Amino acid sequence: MTALSRRTLLAASAATAAAGVLPVLGSAPAGAAAPVSGKQGPGYYRFKIGDYEVTAVNDGTWYRALDDKFVRNAPLPEVQKALTDVFLPTDKLPIPFTALIVNTGSKLIALDTGTGGQLASMAPQSGTFAANLAAAGIDPKTVDTIVISHFHPDHINGIKTKDNALFFPNAEINVPAPEWTFWMDDANMGKAPEAAKPTFMNARRIFADIAKDVKRFEPGKEVAPGIMSVAAAGHTPGHTAFTVNSGNRSMFYIADTTNNPYLFVRNPDWQAIFDMDGGMAAENRKRVLDRAAADKTLLHGYHFPFPSSGYVTRTAKGYDLVPVMWAPM
Repeated sequence: MTALSRRTLLAASAATAAAGVLPVLGSAPAGAAAPVSGKQGPGYYRFKIGDYEVTAVNDGTWYRALDDKFVRNAPLPEVQKALTDVFLPTDKLPIPFTALIVNTGSKLIALDTGTGGQLASMAPQSGTFAANLAAAGIDPKTVDTIVISHFHPDHINGIKTKDNALFFPNAEINVPAPEWTFWMDDANMGKAPEAAKPTFMNARRIFADIAKDVKRFEPGKEVAPGIMSVAAAGHTPGHTAFTVNSGNRSMFYIADTTNNPYLFVRNPDWQAIFDMDGGMAAENRKRVLDRAAADKTLLHGYHFPFPSSGYVTRTAKGYDLVPVMWAPM
């Protein structure tokens, strides 16, 4: 008879236990594969400026082919390196669209309105503003005031639906007077390059039947309680930025003063193809970034990565963007 040692008994017990457990484990049904959703979560983000509640509402992204014309005064390899340094693609540049809704407690104010879903042929990933606004619990009928920074389609088309109805039916519309003067001038349209004429036609399409109700302001004036307009021309002739002030807090909505921040904040002298007066745009960009860096003011850029807000710091070469970190309200 073979003697059983303690080690043999323990090994036999382990084997028996494994034999008893493994069939049970093996008979359990495998986890069902979860279907791929193919969609992001709602694109809105809320934060406080003093007593005001601000909601950033994303309208999707345009993936624009990157070529040697995108930055007029920098060679393409240098632009591509700037993108590679921040792990962005070098063939197609993601350009997000994010507008703001400011709740002052008594008024709801939209700072720009998005694409209205009307740029699908150019930017099929755009046009999410309405869905994200609904997800944020904001009814467009409750918006009291619209304030426009400039007349490019991705900022004004959301005033209307694809069927030409007012998306914000009860809102007063405010636009920069210099923008209106430029884009509504037949002589300007007549001498404009062919590539610019669709922007003239689009502005007229949006505003023609509501022109009598559109209010025009001079940059430098208060456009709503706590919201001050700031002249920042160059991107367009009447391009305007805005400060939002409540209590001892403020933020700076710089609209299109800079496009992609990793290109034009880090290299403020670079001139984007969209800037109608590149030199003026660069000078106003540096002025705005200087002010934001000195005051340590929260910035919101329409084309910054969502949620499109952050702080600017000075660097040896120019500036850098420090994006906001998520925080509960």
